[in-house]
Amino acid sequence: MTIDRKVFFDGVRGALYGGRLAEAQVAGLTALIDRFEAGGETKDRRFLAYMLATAHHETGGRLQPVRETFAATDEAAIGRLDRAFAAGKLPQVSEPYWRRDASGHSWLGRGLVQITHRRNYARLAALTGIDLVARPERAMEMAVSVEILFIGMLRGAFTGRRLAEHFSAGRADWVGARRIINGLDRAERVAGYGRTFFAALGG
Repeated sequence: MTIDRKVFFDGVRGALYGGRLAEAQVAGLTALIDRFEAGGETKDRRFLAYMLATAHHETGGRLQPVRETFAATDEAAIGRLDRAFAAGKLPQVSEPYWRRDASGHSWLGRGLVQITHRRNYARLAALTGIDLVARPERAMEMAVSVEILFIGMLRGAFTGRRLAEHFSAGRADWVGARRIINGLDRAERVAGYGRTFFAALGG
């Protein structure tokens, strides 16, 4: 089940990263591959390929945990979200979940797959055993964010959909797998990333 890292990086460098991978991108991709090899939940490389594709898309190609709006700090993210909300640019939002609560915590999106709202932090805390309720900022740690992505996509913690529903013997639903995260938003694009990662993994 060991993945040939040289073949993998040679395969994605030109196809997805313009011929050059930054150190942070290599570190992020490596962390995800390491977790797949060590975890043992599945040997299906399509699972890993789609997780890599998701992390690539959700972080804007950075492959490092990010905050919602890609802000450098929580305060900057809160400010950007407040301004967008006031301008009516977030019609799907009824309550500004990013504003600090009585405990001083903000439940804005963080990670390789951005979790938002206290209830979702609590759900992932229960599944991962990492106390994301007391310290939601831990979702910005690479190891924690990788675990959130893996557990969330394998167990259906984000939307109720799991990787096994889309990838099985005789089934490879690269487009529909986007429902694991966010409906069919940018589904074709993420599917393309997934197929590219899968080819680089020796698929």
